[in-house]
Amino acid sequence: MAYFSDAPPPSRPRPVVVTGTGIISPMGLGWTENLAGFRAGRTAFSPVTLFDVSRQRVGTAGQVDLPADAPDLGISRKTWSRMDRGSRLAWWAAREAMAEAGLSGGEMPMMIGTSAAAMPIGEDYYKQAVSTTCGRSLQLRRVEMYQAQRQMTDMARELGVTGPMRIISNACASGANAIGHAFHLVRSGRAERVLAGGYDALCQLVFCGFDALQALSPSGIPRPFDAARDGLALGEGAGFVVVESAASAKARGARVIAEILGYGAATDIHHLTQPNPLGDTALATMQAACAMAGISPEQIDYLNSHGTGTPLNDIAEGNAIQRWSGDAVGKIKVSSTKSAIGHLLGGAGAVESVISLMTLEAQFLPASLGVREADAVCTFDLVRAHREAVVRRVLTNSFGFGGANASLIFGKEGIS
Repeated sequence: MAYFSDAPPPSRPRPVVVTGTGIISPMGLGWTENLAGFRAGRTAFSPVTLFDVSRQRVGTAGQVDLPADAPDLGISRKTWSRMDRGSRLAWWAAREAMAEAGLSGGEMPMMIGTSAAAMPIGEDYYKQAVSTTCGRSLQLRRVEMYQAQRQMTDMARELGVTGPMRIISNACASGANAIGHAFHLVRSGRAERVLAGGYDALCQLVFCGFDALQALSPSGIPRPFDAARDGLALGEGAGFVVVESAASAKARGARVIAEILGYGAATDIHHLTQPNPLGDTALATMQAACAMAGISPEQIDYLNSHGTGTPLNDIAEGNAIQRWSGDAVGKIKVSSTKSAIGHLLGGAGAVESVISLMTLEAQFLPASLGVREADAVCTFDLVRAHREAVVRRVLTNSFGFGGANASLIFGKEGIS
């Protein structure tokens, strides 16, 4: 099978489905632990132990309880030891996605989103360079392994996946963009299936940077859409999906989890870090995703918001949701799962896509936790406690620094 087809594009876009999912987050390792945590309304914040935070304003984050030793999941101790933390997270989620899809490797493109990538390796390089003389080979090895494509190439080899790879680093929209790009490849007939996702691990430079910006909540607990919200909390994790043409999934007898109905992406040139307060570009991505899906806002049963818990982001997204949904705004059910696991940066869009697929599979709405008094912008139905619900279509938003905006729609229609 060719990685990318040279055949003429189909006369009409092909249906695209998800046949495998994988997730690792502060909530737990794998789909089952994460589903249980979100249904129970748990939060997953703890003191940071990966690096020194004694000089920071904030000392907590969503930290994954990742095994130090190689897990008994088909990976050698030597390979595990050579992986940086982010790559371990990505491998875990990607392996689960492929296993669920019934794949043990093969030829397929990989689309991967990340923001910090192997930043801890760069930190080690700097610490060694400024502190003592060091062995040249060790530093050269760090330079080599610092590159995201090297880490992901090694991961692909361990997974038995061969094919072209694209790494998207588009701030906090990276994971959603990776899935959206995979969707376009399959929809246009250029690929039959793609392994796509996003990841990021906690690292000192990024944590200190957000702390210096005073973007982190002093309490360490984010409260998205609360009237008195005071910042975000960082987290780490990875989410991966197998994106496949409906025809390919049917031909090999794969179980279909959901269909990808629409994708919208746009860039906001308003400010380097601040969103347009009216949410113009967020509105554009939601409208574009709905137009591609051929549905109206009131047909969305749940909206997984970007919802960081910062004063500016929540206002911008809230305004965009109001404008997008119009008179139906009171019926739009919204929550932010960052309230439970934190902001996973380049991995956020992919992890929240998997969470959105959970809501379709398990028929429930996860909550926006910690809300004491909802902001006035919440004219929509802010879900503040777990609900059982009929969920047929889900929209998930991912917005990033530099004005990167993306929206994805998943649904169950047409799936037997």
